[in-house]
Amino acid sequence: MATPTLDKLEADSTSSHLITVTFRIRRFNPEISDEATWEDFQLEIDPKERVLDGLHKIKWDLDGSLTFRRSCAHGICGSDAMRINGKNRLACKTLIKDINPEKPITVEAIKGLTVLKDLVVDMDPFFQAYRDVMPFLITKGNEPTRERLQSPEDRERFDDTTKCILCAACTSSCPVFWNDGQYFGPAAIVNAHRFIFDSRDEAAEQRLEILNDKDGVWRCRTTFNCTDACPRGIEVTKAIQEVKRALITRRF
Repeated sequence: MATPTLDKLEADSTSSHLITVTFRIRRFNPEISDEATWEDFQLEIDPKERVLDGLHKIKWDLDGSLTFRRSCAHGICGSDAMRINGKNRLACKTLIKDINPEKPITVEAIKGLTVLKDLVVDMDPFFQAYRDVMPFLITKGNEPTRERLQSPEDRERFDDTTKCILCAACTSSCPVFWNDGQYFGPAAIVNAHRFIFDSRDEAAEQRLEILNDKDGVWRCRTTFNCTDACPRGIEVTKAIQEVKRALITRRF
């Protein structure tokens, strides 16, 4: 009896862990139709792999026209945010086994932003809101000759909101943003918070006035969708409430 080779043993071990999964993807191509449609793809895949791996298999092996964004594939760039089984998630951080692979895995573009093709949305309005809150350190006087020191306690004050990766998962999970794209949205407010409460910054008043606008923080209805959607675990709703409180008391 022939002894199995190492390659065959590894192949058998790998195949024994594969399961059949149906990916149900909402497709949209404006060059073909004005209407979006759902399309099913069946894959043999290890349940420990990620949704992003499944999308790769579809694009590389089944349908090269499938369009989606991805970059680092490790939860840092934030480019592959999408709705997976009705919830905003990063495809690169979502394991097949964690989302009931016995039923079709639905994948669609995030809501509230114009879909350009398949899973790709127009991010320009999202990034414009981000730019509008001046997400950079603003100080006065001459250029310093040494670094601006900050105590650990002062750094801790805004540590949570430094984690934002601009994936838009929070903003596109917000029902206010769905109904009114003029709303700044949670991500812009989170990034304003990061500088409003930075002891080295001197433009907190300016940012607060920007967010005091009719499309600013007062549009928030505290549904906690944004906090639930954040892949980095940022307490988004808490940050928005802290900005509201700073507007009322002008204490930061």
